[in-house]
Amino acid sequence: MDAHSRGRADEIDPADQWVLNPQTGNYELRLDHSAGQSPTAGSRSGSTGSGTTGPSTRSAARPTAPAENPVPGQRRRRPADQDGQDAAAGPARGGRVPPQSRRKRKQGASRKKKVLLWTGGTMAFVLVGGAVGVYALYNKLNNNIEVVEVVGKNKSAGFRKGEAFNIVLIGTDKRTGAGNGGYGDKNSPGHADTTILFHVSKDRTNATALSIPRDLKTNIPECQTKVGNEIKTIPAESDVRFNVSLGQSGRDPGCVMRTVEELTGVEVDHFMMADFNAVKEMTTAVGGVKVCVEKAVDDPKSHLKLPAGESVVQGEQALAFVRTRHSFGNESDLDRIKVQQQFLGSMIRQMKSDDTLTDPTKLYDLANAATNALTVDSGIGSLTKLQGLAGELASVDTKNIAFATLPVIDNPAEKIKATVVPHPTKAPQLFAMLQSDTSLTEVKKKEQAAKSAQAKAQAALLEGERAPSAEVRVDVYNGSGIQGAAQSTLNWLQNEQGVLRSTNKSNAPEKAAKTTLEYGPNQADQARALADMMGLPATALKKGTVDAAEREPMTLVLGADFKGAGVPITGPAKAPKDLGEVAADKQVCAK
Repeated sequence: MDAHSRGRADEIDPADQWVLNPQTGNYELRLDHSAGQSPTAGSRSGSTGSGTTGPSTRSAARPTAPAENPVPGQRRRRPADQDGQDAAAGPARGGRVPPQSRRKRKQGASRKKKVLLWTGGTMAFVLVGGAVGVYALYNKLNNNIEVVEVVGKNKSAGFRKGEAFNIVLIGTDKRTGAGNGGYGDKNSPGHADTTILFHVSKDRTNATALSIPRDLKTNIPECQTKVGNEIKTIPAESDVRFNVSLGQSGRDPGCVMRTVEELTGVEVDHFMMADFNAVKEMTTAVGGVKVCVEKAVDDPKSHLKLPAGESVVQGEQALAFVRTRHSFGNESDLDRIKVQQQFLGSMIRQMKSDDTLTDPTKLYDLANAATNALTVDSGIGSLTKLQGLAGELASVDTKNIAFATLPVIDNPAEKIKATVVPHPTKAPQLFAMLQSDTSLTEVKKKEQAAKSAQAKAQAALLEGERAPSAEVRVDVYNGSGIQGAAQSTLNWLQNEQGVLRSTNKSNAPEKAAKTTLEYGPNQADQARALADMMGLPATALKKGTVDAAEREPMTLVLGADFKGAGVPITGPAKAPKDLGEVAADKQVCAK
């Protein structure tokens, strides 16, 4: 403290407020600021004469018996009072302090001591009580969380700082919780009814939430589950609905994680799973979620009733909104996904709003509801780890959270169209974007920057006319090491770019480090056109010295830099069209 102000109040040296008691050997707080000096000081002023004393006088006057108060007095400066007397020695330099004055000082000291004890005790009570309250609250929220250990995943790992990470969000239709048995199929182990792959970029500036249709036909890999100390292996299944990756045959959320990894080629770090109660409780905790519908809704199956325009839903009504399949679009699961994305975007906005962030009751209710409703993997299976994860997500602006749906087509193996399969070219293109940490919201800006950087280098080589897509002839060889790369590129060229005169020549003689396009001088217009389509850099174009024969194709060899069909070899990935993406910061009315 400041030695010229508060630290020297009453001219007390702060260092002497704690003094050693020679009888106990402990340091004690000297509360009696009005007490006299130690017996040594008193004997020094007891000398007759002028009031001055030398070393021999102090030594002779020092008492040999223990003082009545063994705790040393506090050192103080000795200013003269108005009469020029020593203020420390009392009104009479050589005399004792009158008993009455001593009593007054002791009463004053006692009063000060009580004030300090009351104040200190109250503060201690508040601090300890607060600590106990926080600890109890932490334990309550922490114990709310249900944790599943995913076999083969690092059970102690949290999120990866400084790296992109992926979380699978699973909404199960298991009918547990109060009031949920009435929805039917109450004894079902549940399915992966709603699944979203949530990709968070390395720089934490953006995120992509990719919805995977429950009726997608896919392959479910072999997976292991752990119950107690027992590990059970569940065999793989081929060509089944995605939603049976959870619950059926004893599959746990770890099996969903592995299914998503095999489908997308993206490593999944964690999962979060919630049931019907999560929607009801969390929407209630934040005071409701704003939704919008283009026309009035009255769905007897989900019991959803809403007027046209905006409404605020919570509890059972919110659950009905995300469950309905007969109120919007063509009543398919794909249209329900759009509605769920709009709902989640609105809920994110509400959770990030000042109304929630500045309301302690709402924050607690939200934390309590969320932890009660969540099942997570052990890597994020504590309140501390979830708080750390939330801190990473907090920096992502809602305008840069893009919701999209996995591109699909009707299952060609079915006469009655009940299931879907991944789009042969758009799906791999989107997966490549996620693998390369490219955001849907940042694509256009990055594309422009990439074009600007490459423009000068390619200007000389690529300057000139472009042949129409229908006139481009090319043989595609796979030297990338990626299985099926040539065929996926061929499908993309033919179906998306109109390059019908293209052929899959299977594997190249050997693996290639870089993608190359060889062409004759008379095929330069075709080469330029194909380079534009594939985002080939100037260094990838290999011009021959002899003109090609009529109808002779160019030679395209896919190298290790190949990222996916339709993904530019250099620069960021180009987003496929018609993903139905919606930014989380925009209110969209369900149709």
